[in-house]
Amino acid sequence: MTRRFGRRATLKRSFGLLSDFRHEQTAPDLFYGALARDSVELIGDLYGGLTESDLTGTTVLDVGGGPGYFADVFQQAGARYVPVEPDPSEMHAAGLAVGGAVRGSGLALPFRTSSVDICFSSNVAEHVSEPWAMADEMVRVTKPGGLIVLSYTLWWGPFGGHETGPWHALGGEYAARRYLRKNGREPKNRYGVSLFKVGAADGLRWARRAPDADFLAAFPRYHPRWAWWMVRIPGLREFLVSNLVLVMRKH
Repeated sequence: MTRRFGRRATLKRSFGLLSDFRHEQTAPDLFYGALARDSVELIGDLYGGLTESDLTGTTVLDVGGGPGYFADVFQQAGARYVPVEPDPSEMHAAGLAVGGAVRGSGLALPFRTSSVDICFSSNVAEHVSEPWAMADEMVRVTKPGGLIVLSYTLWWGPFGGHETGPWHALGGEYAARRYLRKNGREPKNRYGVSLFKVGAADGLRWARRAPDADFLAAFPRYHPRWAWWMVRIPGLREFLVSNLVLVMRKH
């Protein structure tokens, strides 16, 4: 079912995304605009591979949707886009107004069981103290036969420490203290508070054991298709995959 997106996963795409990622905190509109376009292509391709349908008429729940940077692209694709975000300051960080945005925790999603067609989370699990409880909630709210896509940054990868990297490799607390000394302020993503160690093995273990969903695929989100083999190699994947995508289907 990853064939459609695999054709899109080229080296040119990888270089383009990595170039835009440099602007995450200095020019968030640029960074999140590129990520939004890539996200709707990712979800559209995976949903199409699962159902042979496009996103028209679907309800897409974005867990940890922040201020709603993804809203326009999903709505243009014909989906009803619903972001849920626990932090009110994040919801209003970009001055956007997204109709239907919901304040709530990914650990207890304020939605009925089996109520959305697609549940998606991008770069959020590493910011949650109980990421697999959040993943279970994503499965719960998805309709039978629906799609769950969980994409997250791996701790031991080059971006695992976010703005404190690459020093996070020497310890998350050390990297946070070093950032504070150098910059005179705490990092936005504070280790042990809003940033946690999450690995590829953790996610794959959850996906294979999830009681209410089928594990369909796992691949590196930002790598070209010819590099997806890295996910199959224990140890190596923790350092080289960078961002892991888990694709599930609700029973």
